[in-house]
Amino acid sequence: MRFIIITTACLVLFSCTDKFAAYKEVPDYITEASQLDSTYYEAYDRTLELWPTDYEELYIPTTDGIAHVLVSGPKNGEPMVLLHGMNASSTMWYPNIQALSENYRVFAIDFLLEPGKSHVYDKVENVEKVVDWYEEVLFALKVDNFHLIGASRGGWLAVNLAFSNQKRIKSMILLSPAQTFTWIRPSKDLFKNIVKLFSSKEKRIEQTLESMSADVTHIKDSYIQQYKLGLETDSDNEFILSMRPFSTKKLQTLQMPVLVLIGDDDIINEPKTVKIANSLPRGEGEIISNAGHFLSMDQAEVVNKKMLEFLDK
Repeated sequence: MRFIIITTACLVLFSCTDKFAAYKEVPDYITEASQLDSTYYEAYDRTLELWPTDYEELYIPTTDGIAHVLVSGPKNGEPMVLLHGMNASSTMWYPNIQALSENYRVFAIDFLLEPGKSHVYDKVENVEKVVDWYEEVLFALKVDNFHLIGASRGGWLAVNLAFSNQKRIKSMILLSPAQTFTWIRPSKDLFKNIVKLFSSKEKRIEQTLESMSADVTHIKDSYIQQYKLGLETDSDNEFILSMRPFSTKKLQTLQMPVLVLIGDDDIINEPKTVKIANSLPRGEGEIISNAGHFLSMDQAEVVNKKMLEFLDK
C-alpha cells in the first residue's frame, strides 16, 4: 500500500510540473490532414523555424473548435496575449517574439476562422461569439490578468475583447488596427473589396503584399510562402463585413494604458487614428517612419523597442 501511495504522489507531482500537458497531443485534423491542408501545415512549421526562441504548441479544445496556441517566454513572466492579423496566423510574430518573450509569458493564438492551426467545428457568425471563444481559451490557459497586443484585424478583435475585460487587461497595444479608429482608407471601395483583396490568387498576391508592406524584402520567404498557401484554403469570415470603427465615446471607456502604432505608408489607417489614440484616457499614438500596414515586419526593431518602452512604464 505504501508503494502505491508513493507512486500516486509521484504521478501527481509529475503532472503538476506541466499544467499544459493535456493540450500537447497533436489532433487528427493535423496528423490526418488533406494534401492541401498538410502542405499548409508544413509551411507553417517551416516559418516556425524562424522563431528565435523556445516555444510550445498547445491544442486547446473549446466549445467551437480547437485553439492552437504558441507559448514562449519564462513561466513566471507576466502573461501577454497576441492576436494576429487577417490570414496571417501567429507565425507573423516571428520578428517580434524574441523581444516580447524575454520577460513575458507570451501566448500567440491562431484565429479560429482562418488559416493557422486552430480548427473550427461549425460557423461562428458574430464577433460576440469570437470574444466568447477567446475568453474560453484564456480560461483554459489559466490566464487572468494579461497584456494584449493585436495587429490589423487582430487589433479590432483586441478592442472588442477589451471592452468586456477592462479589469483583466493590464495594457493594450494595437499595431495598425483595421476598422477600429477610422474607416479603412484610401477609398470607399477598399473596405468593400477587402475580403477579395485578401483572397487574391497567385498573380495578385504579390500586389497585395506590396500594398501592405513598405518593403517586402523585409519579409522572410518562408513566411510569404505560408501566407500564399493560406490564401488558397477556405476561411470563414462572414462577420468581417460587419466590422465598423468604434465611436470615440465608446473608445473613451477604455481604462487600461493603450498604445497605437501605425505606419507612415499605412493603407489601412491615417493620422486621425493617432489623434484619437492620444485622446484616450491613457492612450498614446505614434506614426512609424518607413512602414506600411505590416509595420511589425517592416520596422521590427523600432516597433519592438516602442512596445517594450510602453510596457516598461
